[in-house]
Amino acid sequence: MNPAPAPTVPVSLLVWDAPNIDMSLGSILGGRPSSASRPRFDALGRWLISQAGVDTEPEATVFTNVASGSTDFVRPWVEALRNTGFAVFAKPKIDESDIDEDMLAHIRTRHEQGVLRQLLVASGDSRAFREPLEDLVAQGVRVTVLGFREHASFAVNSLVLGFEDLEDIPELFLQPLPRITLETLPVEGAWLPPLRPLSALLRHSIAEPVL
Repeated sequence: MNPAPAPTVPVSLLVWDAPNIDMSLGSILGGRPSSASRPRFDALGRWLISQAGVDTEPEATVFTNVASGSTDFVRPWVEALRNTGFAVFAKPKIDESDIDEDMLAHIRTRHEQGVLRQLLVASGDSRAFREPLEDLVAQGVRVTVLGFREHASFAVNSLVLGFEDLEDIPELFLQPLPRITLETLPVEGAWLPPLRPLSALLRHSIAEPVL
């Protein structure tokens, strides 16, 4: 349970599933996101404040796993988040451990405390979140899923959940993401770059010899 004091006023709660969003972003980019292509959490914080309005207090937590040996890389990011006003829940990455249950536990706690009015969940993980989020809507909580439309179809097509594409949040990304798909081709056509170099074929053939 979050050791911080329980809120005494209604909240608009944002929970950010860092591993899932990183995976979705990497899929769009065709590789690991660089610092220039990662979302700007100061812009996200300003957007959350605008969504909270005058009726609720904004609250935000980023949930992440920390793999062994990665602490030097993760520490500056975590400290930057905390300095921006985000809480961080960090959990060691051991075998198949994930943070889904920790996110859901935090959401349940705020709901049981009677302060949860609006919930924004940044994740495309329908297996973990679809049913719990729909249950909250049935109990009067306004729920919006934040993600990429290519990876959050459960929310895009939902009749009860709201959806906000992350790239539509002002200034969240410094440059447009390469999201042209076969469904969104411009009339003049578009170049679709390779997702890996041709030389990867040689590495693949060496790693997996033909029997």
